[in-house]
Amino acid sequence: MNDIELDAVDRQILRMLQHRADMSHAALAEKVGASSASCWRRIKALEAAGVLGKTVRLVEPEAIGRGLIVFCQVRMKSHDPVARRDFERFVESHDEVLECYSMSGEWDYLLRVVAADVRDYERLLMHGILTHEAVANSSSHFALKSVKYTTALPV
Repeated sequence: MNDIELDAVDRQILRMLQHRADMSHAALAEKVGASSASCWRRIKALEAAGVLGKTVRLVEPEAIGRGLIVFCQVRMKSHDPVARRDFERFVESHDEVLECYSMSGEWDYLLRVVAADVRDYERLLMHGILTHEAVANSSSHFALKSVKYTTALPV
């Protein structure tokens, strides 16, 4: 990623786009007090510098029958690089695993999983995660409600 100096307008653009990525350049320009052409150039520069990544639309999990959120901690049998790489490939191949972090501390990985219900999650756990040859054990934590969820970073 290239080093880039963010000024106040760049920061405003980033804040706005994190909440409304579908906003037109003209509407964005009006909100941040710049011209449409200037906004377009700034967005292109932020993309080129690696500050702005891909544009996506967020899907409401409940609306598609994926309302159960589970945080799964995983402990590996060994820290062999091949075993870890194999487990990470396994995780990447399962769409219901939304996030996976390699962790410090007692557990090796933390996964955020969406599922239709407990039975749906059980299938992934019992026939996927726990049967993976590199996994020693896991601990699952079911979210009761979402108190805060955001994808917007403070800028």
